[in-house]
Amino acid sequence: MQTTYCEIELDKAKRDAFVYAIKNHYWYQMYIDDLPIWGIVGEADENGEDHYLWTYKKLEIGFNGNRIVDVNLTSEGKVKLVPNTRIAMSYSVKWKKSDVKFEDRFDKYLDPSFFQHRIHWFSIFNSFMMVIFLVGLVSMILMRTLRKDYARYSKEEEMDDMDRDLGDEYGWKQVHGDVFRPSSHPLIFSSLIGSGCQIFSVSLIVIIVAIVEDLYTERGSMLSTAIFVYAATSPVNGYFGGSLYAKQGGRRWIKQMFIGAFMIPAMVCGTAFFINFIAIYYHASRAIPFGTMVAVCCICFFVILPLNLVGTILGRNLSGQPNFPCRVNAVPRPIPEKKWFMEPAVIVCLGGILPFGSIFIEMYFIFTSFWAYKIYYVYGFMMLVLVILCIVTVCVTIVCTYFLLNAEDYRWQWTSFLSAASTAVYVYMYSFYYYFFKTKMYGLFQTSFYFGYMAVFSTALGIMCGDLKKDKPVMYHLLHGAFWVC
Repeated sequence: MQTTYCEIELDKAKRDAFVYAIKNHYWYQMYIDDLPIWGIVGEADENGEDHYLWTYKKLEIGFNGNRIVDVNLTSEGKVKLVPNTRIAMSYSVKWKKSDVKFEDRFDKYLDPSFFQHRIHWFSIFNSFMMVIFLVGLVSMILMRTLRKDYARYSKEEEMDDMDRDLGDEYGWKQVHGDVFRPSSHPLIFSSLIGSGCQIFSVSLIVIIVAIVEDLYTERGSMLSTAIFVYAATSPVNGYFGGSLYAKQGGRRWIKQMFIGAFMIPAMVCGTAFFINFIAIYYHASRAIPFGTMVAVCCICFFVILPLNLVGTILGRNLSGQPNFPCRVNAVPRPIPEKKWFMEPAVIVCLGGILPFGSIFIEMYFIFTSFWAYKIYYVYGFMMLVLVILCIVTVCVTIVCTYFLLNAEDYRWQWTSFLSAASTAVYVYMYSFYYYFFKTKMYGLFQTSFYFGYMAVFSTALGIMCGDLKKDKPVMYHLLHGAFWVC
């Protein structure tokens, strides 16, 4: 039955706070057995002069057997906000039997008209056509263009030494003695590659688990699963990062292991703790408890670091020896002048456009589900977009690396990584558009919360995309292999 659970002494400060919330259409969200319910604070009259507070909450809970399967909230008891009065807040609960099955209780919260409308399917089709175009472009480069290169190089091999020296030598074959040269800053580079492999593994596993287990039905299950999978896949980080660092002749492998292990956790925890201090200042419910922060730090030191150490040792011992098909020149070859659009900076800026174009529609749905509190459940779409992103990124990276090597610039490692990772820059730029035109956020807390976590998301996406180029000069191996095909 209707029961009073508290009374409010409505002084001027509290009245002003309620009026502000009503004018700005504030609403609240609560949970009963993980089922969300929403309600508005109050409403204003037609003239906007008087404001009323809803004081009576009617809860109607549906049950099937001994399980709650449905929750509805109705707000009644409209009371005018008058200073220096006393307002009683009350609620009632009505239980009723329901035919809804427990596994189907979230169906009414899903929005098929939003997540599965035509533009979603059109974006998938558009991305698929982009994949076909890029695969065709890469095939053309490897077959048609390389056939011409092969004919030219075969002709040069028939010349004597003097004619070859006087000939016009150019192209990717001229840098065979430098293409396997270690990258600049190999410690950071190998740590980024290891972290990218781990992020990709986490993304793939979490999406598969979400498809199988319907993680959206339990609060926090997606985040808990991601943290567990990230900790469990730490050997992947150590293996790929440690092996690459050993191949490049690195000797400070312990330092590389620490940087690789704590690069992503430090970025995430640092951002979260900074936002948490702002949340505490604003007394927001988003504030993370101190015990949770300690638990996350313990996971980093006692789970992630030991597993990363195991992966590093395995990577150094199993695949840490250089296996390059040709020797590296003792003296670096001078890099000739080239046209402006062949510069690494230009290639990096242009490399992320196509991968972003293949995923930006899905980014809209993901942003809306996270920032507009819609339940995202179409993880099959997300898996398909992840596959498309991988193919597009690999194809773009191969093309960019070919153009760079063909200009006799052997600095392919960072250029290849950054040309794919630049996708994150476009995603972060898109987040600015979404913030100003698709949300109604304002103030220090909401702004820092949004752009802080979007920076973490974009950085992780960029590291993952940059890793898709892998740690070997794939393009150069493909060029040699295409010789035999031609």
